[in-house]
Amino acid sequence: MRKLTATLCLMIAVLVGSAGMSASADFQKGYAAYQSGDYATALREFQPLAKQGYAPAQFNLGVLYEEGLGVPKNNKTAMKWYSLAAVQGHAKSQYNMGVMYSNGKGVLQDYKTAVKWYRLAAEQGHAKSHTNLGVMYGTGKGVLKDYIYAHMWGNIGAMNGNKKGAGLRDFVGTKMTPADISKAQDLARECVRKKYKGC
Repeated sequence: MRKLTATLCLMIAVLVGSAGMSASADFQKGYAAYQSGDYATALREFQPLAKQGYAPAQFNLGVLYEEGLGVPKNNKTAMKWYSLAAVQGHAKSQYNMGVMYSNGKGVLQDYKTAVKWYRLAAEQGHAKSHTNLGVMYGTGKGVLKDYIYAHMWGNIGAMNGNKKGAGLRDFVGTKMTPADISKAQDLARECVRKKYKGC
């Protein structure tokens, strides 16, 4: 009986492992098709994976629908796929949700909700989200206008490779006192130290 149980457990482990490898291979095939402009193949590869809950495939389906690549452009459908991936913690999907809410694409424009999604992606180190969060603070959209936090997030975005973050940091810096800039720099260092959590 023990041998049978051990054999069954081993078979299940092998099947689960091979299913994961198959999903990865199908995703890579879809991504290669996407990169080469073969959106019909990308769609065919991503759809079953997305329906099974694979967040990277859900994100890429969202992109196809948002951009109208291989499918009619449909922001509501894009939002559906982004949201499914975003709730699983997929940072790029969280960022795209922020952009969609900020611009009112596929949903009613809602700056507070945009800030929520940018913040979730920012906490994972997503540089564009750092910068966009800074823009929200700089413009007072969805949060109270605060140049210190706009500078902090722009600086963090720049440190993580987002050129627009440097532009934001420098622009709001022209509206700040040297003491405010120093405070923003201290906050940026502290935020990085905390790995972007609770900033």
